Amino acid sequence: MKIVAGNSNRALAEAVATELTLKLCSVSVRRFADMEVFVEILENVRGEDVFVIQSTCAPTNDNLMELLIMLDALRRGSARRITAVIPYFGYARQDRKSGPRTPISAKLVANLLVEAGANRILTLDLHAMQIQGFFDIPVDNLYAAPLFVRDIQERQSGNSVVIVSPDVGGVVRARQLAQRLNNTDLAIIDKRRERAGVSEVMNVIGDVAGRSCILVDDIADSGGSLCNAAEAVMAKGAARVEAYVTHGVLTGNAVQRIGESPLTMLTLTDSIAATPSIRAARNIRQISIANLLSNAIHAIADESSVSSLFA
Repeated sequence: MKIVAGNSNRALAEAVATELTLKLCSVSVRRFADMEVFVEILENVRGEDVFVIQSTCAPTNDNLMELLIMLDALRRGSARRITAVIPYFGYARQDRKSGPRTPISAKLVANLLVEAGANRILTLDLHAMQIQGFFDIPVDNLYAAPLFVRDIQERQSGNSVVIVSPDVGGVVRARQLAQRLNNTDLAIIDKRRERAGVSEVMNVIGDVAGRSCILVDDIADSGGSLCNAAEAVMAKGAARVEAYVTHGVLTGNAVQRIGESPLTMLTLTDSIAATPSIRAARNIRQISIANLLSNAIHAIADESSVSSLFA
C-alpha cells in the first residue's frame, strides 16, 4: 500500500499515514510558469494499491486538476488499484439541474475522476447521497456522525440536549445523530431561502427552551444559515447553542459572522485545512478524521467491511 498526498490538506494526509505507520509516497507537484500543473511520482508504484488523499476545496479547480493529474500519473505508472480519497468532495452541491440550460457538475467531476484513472472513491459526508450513483466504480461514503457523537457526549455530559436541523433538508442527518445519542429530542428550523447564500428563519419546530441545542449540518459556507438558526433557538429560550459541521468551507466573512453569533462553539472536521482566521477564532475548533480515514483505507486494502466502522 502507498499513500500519495496532494497539496490541498497535507497535514491530514500526514496524520493518516502516521495512523497507518507508513510514510507518504515521494511525489513532486509543481507549476510551470503559466501555472500548468505537473506531477511526478518519485517512487515505483507498479502493482501497488495506491490511495491519493486530496480534498477538492478552495482553490477548487487547482486542487481538482492536481488530483486528476496525479491519478493519470499513477495509472501510467502501472499502479494495481488507485483509490481517490476525497475528504471534501467539491462540486457536490451541483447534483441536479437547478434551472434550464444549467450543468450537473457533480456528474461531470465523477466522469473526470473515472477517466483519469480512479478505480474507487473514498469520501466523507457527501452533500447528496445520490452522487454515489454518478460513478460506475465503487464509492465508500464515510460519516462523521460517530466522531460527533463521542465529542457531544464528552462536552454535554449532564446537559439536556436537543439536536437541531438548520433546515428541512437536513432532517435525516439530524435524526440519525439524535438516534445515535440515545434517541435524544429533535428540533427543526423552518426557513425560506430567498437566494443562494441568504436565508431567513421562519419558525422553530420543537421544544428548545432551557436546553443545550446542537445544530448539525454537512457544509458551512457563508455561515448565514447556522448563525440565523442559532439566533432563532436563543430567541426561543435555549440555554446555549453549539454546531457540528463536517466541512468548514467558510467563505468570505463567515469566520467573523460566526464569531459575532450566539454560537458557543462551532466544531468542524479537518476535511478542509484550517485557515489562519479559523485557527485564531475563539469559537471554532477542529476534530481530526485521520483515524476514521486510516481505518477505512485499511479495510479497503484488506478487502474487509467499511460499513462495519459505523455499526
